[in-house]
Amino acid sequence: MEKKLYRSNERKLYGVCGGLAEYLGIDPTIVRVLWVLFILSGESGILIYFIAALLMDNRPDYVSRYDN
Repeated sequence: MEKKLYRSNERKLYGVCGGLAEYLGIDPTIVRVLWVLFILSGESGILIYFIAALLMDNRPDYVSRYDN
């Protein structure tokens, strides 16, 4: 079965870190901590995060909390 990178359904912001963790098979907290360290190191982490949020698809089973 082909793996595909999706935004996570268990979202804190847009689900980018959670989706990346699901794809890699690791704990989402590790990815989130690494991402924060990347941002604090002066890199363009915030910009990359929002670009990833725009480019990554929602999981096929995603239901928005705003849908009724």
